[in-house]
Amino acid sequence: MASRRLALNLTQGLRGRAGGLPLSLRRGLATPTSGELGTKTTTLKNGLTVATQYSPYAQTSTVGMWIDAGSRAETAETNGTAHFLEHLAFKGTSKRTQQQLELEIENMGAHLNAYTSRENTVYFAKALNQDVPKCVDILQDILQNSKLEESAIERERDVILRESEEVEKQLEEVVFDHLHATAFQQQPLGRTILGPRENIRDITRTELSNYIKNNYTADRMVLVGAGGVPHDELVDMADKYFSGLPSRGSNTEAYLLSKKKADFIGSDVRIRDDTIPTANIAIAVEGVSWSDPDYFTALVTQAIVGNYDKALGNASHQGSKLSGIVHKNDLATSYMSFSTSYSDTGLWGIYLVTDKLTQIDDLVHFSLREWSRLAGNVTEAEVERAKAQLKASILLSLDGTTAVAEDIGRQIVTTGRRMSPGEIERLIDNITEKDVMEFANKKIWDQDIAVSAVGSIEGLFDYSRIRADMSRNF
Repeated sequence: MASRRLALNLTQGLRGRAGGLPLSLRRGLATPTSGELGTKTTTLKNGLTVATQYSPYAQTSTVGMWIDAGSRAETAETNGTAHFLEHLAFKGTSKRTQQQLELEIENMGAHLNAYTSRENTVYFAKALNQDVPKCVDILQDILQNSKLEESAIERERDVILRESEEVEKQLEEVVFDHLHATAFQQQPLGRTILGPRENIRDITRTELSNYIKNNYTADRMVLVGAGGVPHDELVDMADKYFSGLPSRGSNTEAYLLSKKKADFIGSDVRIRDDTIPTANIAIAVEGVSWSDPDYFTALVTQAIVGNYDKALGNASHQGSKLSGIVHKNDLATSYMSFSTSYSDTGLWGIYLVTDKLTQIDDLVHFSLREWSRLAGNVTEAEVERAKAQLKASILLSLDGTTAVAEDIGRQIVTTGRRMSPGEIERLIDNITEKDVMEFANKKIWDQDIAVSAVGSIEGLFDYSRIRADMSRNF
């Protein structure tokens, strides 16, 4: 299934433990290096990175392959290929039929899954420690030996078309897809993960095979283990199963475009549909990348704006100043601030949902007024509250082997190293109200915005009026 990470961009993860391997398996070609807090990495001769966090008392393990290629590595004509491949991965290989794959996983009591995002494709399995070697064998089989049979392609084509129809019914998904499309117009990052319906209907086996050949290469892949799998054992398994991976992929036009920095374009897209009882509006400025020095400052600033849900019992006490204004004046059903990051850029903004259709302008006005306030009047108390919430969210999101593996894989694929939770906590602790105001002045105050709106949006003012509210003086 396609995956979207909103709000805090917090990671999910994996753990793993493997059984022993024959002593004859050698790894003399590998150069190990140690990471923080038990995170170790090794790069094999062909360029494949193996990264683990070993927990000797864990009874289960998660292992997976993180690939630096998603929908962003496609062209307009092949958009949807990465997600299509994810569906076909479990439909049979040259060594195992679909039924054999399913039985093997079920007999172990394991879980095998995959997802596609704009920048990554991930295949992972969670199992008892003694079954990790079998899981790695299955992962290498589906990654290197998928049959991509025409009959399976046709069956999955219908499945993906139905999935596309379901996604189109989810207003949040629709709004954020349009937000990317308008903010990064005519660029790979602006395309959807599933791809347009005409592409889904037309994708061929040749395009699928070419995507694997060009992107499933050792230099773009990280094998991750978290939980009970010792680092050396996973490296041995990587030597055994993945040494035949090509070292480098082709520098195709799609790949080169995917590595070109995306240009943020101030613009808006509106889909008015008065049969939808709510107005669903996302407003964003250009955010920060995963490796940007202001990454955690962006998250703290986003946490100051906060979230709001009218349906919650504590709706009137959700902490942020904006939520107090929204609740007191009954302006929205809910809102969610978000800071979404990519390898070279991001989106920082707010997603508003309201059924008060005559007060849409008030809701947008007070939201952007709060953004303007961040540039010149932030208190120590609200910064400390936001920091505490952010640290708690990050630490809670690392609860479990799957979450840890996700964190390791995402960080190493996007930045080349894993920051430990302790390092992250120290960075957040050092953020001050001055840092927040400097960030707001640089990234929010009087900056161009991208607007995506769907539903009963007649009351949403034109772009120039909304843009003018980005530099409000108090």
